[in-house]
Amino acid sequence: MDRLKVNIGNLELQNPVTTASGTFGYGTEYADFIDLNRLGGIFVKGTTLEPRQGNNYPRMAETPAGMLNAVGLQNKGVDYFAEHIYPTIKEYNTHIVVNVSGSKIDDYVKCTERLADLDKVPAIEVNISCPNIKEGGMAFGTSCASAAEVTRAVRKVYPKTLIVKLSPNVTDVTEIARAIEDEGADSVSLVNTFLGMAIDAETRRPKLSTVTGGLSGPCIKPIALRMVWQVYNAVKIPIIGMGGISNTADAIEFILAGSTAIQIGTYNFIDPAISMKVIDGIADYLDRHNLKSISEIIGKLDA
Repeated sequence: MDRLKVNIGNLELQNPVTTASGTFGYGTEYADFIDLNRLGGIFVKGTTLEPRQGNNYPRMAETPAGMLNAVGLQNKGVDYFAEHIYPTIKEYNTHIVVNVSGSKIDDYVKCTERLADLDKVPAIEVNISCPNIKEGGMAFGTSCASAAEVTRAVRKVYPKTLIVKLSPNVTDVTEIARAIEDEGADSVSLVNTFLGMAIDAETRRPKLSTVTGGLSGPCIKPIALRMVWQVYNAVKIPIIGMGGISNTADAIEFILAGSTAIQIGTYNFIDPAISMKVIDGIADYLDRHNLKSISEIIGKLDA
């Protein structure tokens, strides 16, 4: 339906509902549950230049209204993705967006160059905000200078849609967003997970092998909403909002706060069909409010 279409830079999405990297695999894992072709986009799991084994187990822990993860960007590397994963997903009638991460800037650049050659990957999401790796990742996303440096380096070698994923573990997220916008990013996605920890009182030990990990789920939604609203009022590039979205109302709240599109993450583990329900729910919302297009409510919070 045209009324659900949104644009992220030059990238047109058939609807604003996408899936968050790290919660949806490569999409194929959910093919038995939903029609992947209906999604606005699939943000595939984090991809690095070289293979990564990830962190030691245990690396996931349930929390009230959320979960902690410390997976650590486990993947087989960009060459494996290009040669083995890409051929199996490139024909889906939706946009495949690859989440790119690295320990140093040169890693981001080389990984991006490899992905730029893939015709059916029209965009990348540069992850400068992962709290679960020992170097790089979040470190790049916690200062304006380093965030700008990564964005500038990737922009030089990547001609397609460039999305940068922001860390919420900063004092002022709007400063980071402005720095990234100034370096040519087409969009920002926010927020990634919050740094947290869980303790087993009986064993007196942390529940994660890394002690700390990334907190996601409904518990972070109010903070994520606030950050999206702040960034919307600070930059002109489109925002892809996420953080605890578990139903249509949550998605609409993020859109009202300023998100052009949204990502559903943790709730995919609870209800694999949640994205389909949200797509249908947004269409119903437009009907109930006599709206012709989703664009009529983007950033239209009456505050």
